[in-house]
This record gives sequence, structure tokens and C-alpha cells, in this order.
Amino acid sequence: MSTPTSPDPDPANTPGLEPGGSVTPGDTPPGESSTSGAVPQQPDTGSRGASWAAYIVIGVVVVFVALFFVGYAIGLAD
Repeated sequence: MSTPTSPDPDPANTPGLEPGGSVTPGDTPPGESSTSGAVPQQPDTGSRGASWAAYIVIGVVVVFVALFFVGYAIGLAD
């Protein structure tokens, strides 16, 4: 029977570490990207009338579904 080994690497054998545990320059990637200023202009989303029409259609569907369930609940109460 063998003894279980630790899944963690042995710090003495970890490549890239300098004495004292620091990392050599260039061994790790930068902490964050510096491309925040390179975002292109946002595309136009369409007319305001089309978005309002979509809101109205969705609202009408929601009202009809709600009325259906209210009517169904009233029918069960009779």
C-alpha cells in the first residue's frame, strides 16, 4: 500500500519562484487588460416607435394572460 500524496505542488520544486517565494518578472500575465478605451461606437438600435410598439404588444399579451388566469381562478371558485 502506498502513502497518499498531496495534490499541491512542493514549494521547493515549483518552477519560477525565487528564494523567498517571489515570482520572477514576466512569469505571470498582467492583472487586467488595458483596452477599455478601444471600444467602438455603439450601433443605432432602431427607431423609438418600434421599441414602443414592442412594449405595447408585450403589455397586451401580459394583460390577456393575467385576465385568463383571473377568469380561471374565478371559475374554480364558483
